[in-house]
Parts: sequence; structure tokens; C-alpha cells
Amino acid sequence: MTQLHLYGHPDSGHACKVALALSLAGLDHGVTFVDIHAPPETRPTDFLDASPFAEVPLLLIDGTPVFQSGAILLEIAQRFGVLGGESPEGLRLGREILMWEANRIGMCLPQLKAARLDGGEGLPADVICWLRVRLETDCANFARLLGEGPFLHGAAPGIGDCAVWGYAQWLDEAGVTPTAPLERWIDAMRGLDGMKTPAAFFPA
Repeated sequence: MTQLHLYGHPDSGHACKVALALSLAGLDHGVTFVDIHAPPETRPTDFLDASPFAEVPLLLIDGTPVFQSGAILLEIAQRFGVLGGESPEGLRLGREILMWEANRIGMCLPQLKAARLDGGEGLPADVICWLRVRLETDCANFARLLGEGPFLHGAAPGIGDCAVWGYAQWLDEAGVTPTAPLERWIDAMRGLDGMKTPAAFFPA
């Protein structure tokens, strides 16, 4: 049986993407909480030995480290034939959504969330305005990707849904009001049996 162990933190949307994928796929795995707010050198030695950037998420698959959330999601889908990995079409769609998320909605939302946590002092007002305008385009394109289905992958969620959920779960914290399609999708995601809060995914 494949041994899986995930390193992460509840404040990391990227780690939450992977934790959700493992949960939805029903894949047993161990979890190690990594304090991403502490200096990197204070993090667990085994984690530092396996993670080239000392960043979460990190997934060990039979002791082999896989890093970067998108790469981990693809590995899960392909290796276990889940979350879109059941077919070439599902994998292609998953790859497309992952690439879009990383460059679009997955870039804007974390920055807007961080700006509010810092009182907005870290980002100039014109940068925040640019992020919000950019996010409007992202939300319109999200609606196109979603269509009439409950999930981005159609009738059931896939790795693309996990990727977008990483930071879309924190719209309130980012000061973003969801569009109707985004709100419908969020409700469907929250109703999934494998859904958990970030703190439940990564208990300290």
C-alpha cells in the first residue's frame, strides 16, 4: 500500500488544495503541521531535508518528495486515477484549470487576503485596484469554465476544483463578494463529504 504523508499549514491555501484532494479521493495519509510563520530553519528536520524551498505543501509518496501544489495534484490524479485522473479528458481539463488558477485567480486572491491582514500597508492602493480589476475578469472566466455544472470538472469535483478552492475559500478575508456562479460552486464544495476546515486538515 502506498504511504502518503503531507506537510502543511492551515494558512497555506496551496497546502489546503492538496489536503482537500487527498480527502476527496479517500486516500489515507499522515499529516505534519509546519509552522510557516516561524523561521525556515526552525521547521522539522525531515521536512527541510525533503523540501528544496522549505515550503509547504510537501507530499511524501513512499518516501519520495513531491513539491508545488499543482504538481502534487497532478501526481495524485494520475497515480491513483482520481479527481479527473480517470480519463485523458479529465486530466487535460485538470491541467488546464491548474495552469489558469496559478496565473489568475490563484494570484489575485492571496494578495488581496494578505493586504487586508496587513491592514493594506504592504500594497499601494493602485496595486489593490489592479488586483480587483483583474479578479473581475477571473470571475467572469470562472463562470465560463463552470457552465451549468456544480463543479469545474462537471458532475463531480476534480483537481481543478481543489486548486481553485485553495484561496476561494477565503473570499470574505480577501474582501471579495462572490459572483452568483462562484457562490453556487462554493456551496457545492462546502457540501462535499470530504470537505474540512483548514484547521481540521492541519491540526497544530
